[in-house]
Amino acid sequence: MSETRHTIAVDDGSTISYSVSAGTNPPVVILHGLAGSSREFIPTARALSPRRVILIDQRGHGFSTRMPADTSRAAFVNDVIRVIEAESSQPVDLVGQSMGAHTAMLVAAAHPALVQKLVLLEGNEGSGSAEEHAALGAYFRSWEVPFPNRAIAKESLGDGPLAKAWVADLEEREDGLYPRFDADVMVRTICEATVPRWAEWESVSAHTIAVYADRGLFTEAQKAEFVRRGRNVTRVDLTNASHDAHLDASEQWFMVLREFLTAP
Repeated sequence: MSETRHTIAVDDGSTISYSVSAGTNPPVVILHGLAGSSREFIPTARALSPRRVILIDQRGHGFSTRMPADTSRAAFVNDVIRVIEAESSQPVDLVGQSMGAHTAMLVAAAHPALVQKLVLLEGNEGSGSAEEHAALGAYFRSWEVPFPNRAIAKESLGDGPLAKAWVADLEEREDGLYPRFDADVMVRTICEATVPRWAEWESVSAHTIAVYADRGLFTEAQKAEFVRRGRNVTRVDLTNASHDAHLDASEQWFMVLREFLTAP
């Protein structure tokens, strides 16, 4: 599957980087989670062949502007809109994981004409506490960067699926390897993304599946309430899967995604 990388400049001066795989339209647009990048979803894009797939590095992540001044939800949504309008003349199927699912939900709420199907992997209306945000920032700041090499980075970060993705995505500079995100930017971003957006969720009209992992982030009560308050949503559960199910339950994830996106 051939992939080409593109960039687009947005109104606040940030640059949004994204890759496009050749294939049939309408395209599938995929949004990664907090502190991730589009790289995590390359296997997903390949599993969706022959569909055309657009993988976006959201602002503050991957190859997009690392230190954006604006980390509001509106800025994230507008970035996605700009990419969709640049790359597609028809409604897209929109997929998001975690923070990316929150972005995708808000895109579908704000611009229903642009989204025909919506997939939310381990996403909800927005939740979290100041203590959780502070702990996340402290964890990212604890990384002893630059890492001299990937072996030491792996030893430091661990061998789990998400840690492997972080290690694979490290940016090589003259003095070592660095993450493709900034801890302070991540904290500002997650603070915005955990404000409950029930009104937006309840307005989404696109045919939606909410995909949850049995070892994921949310309680059963949270999952049930989110699905109950959706207008056109079906719940799908993955087994032996974490919050990053696209990495550790990939075959189940691919199957669910393909079945939903190919159904009439």
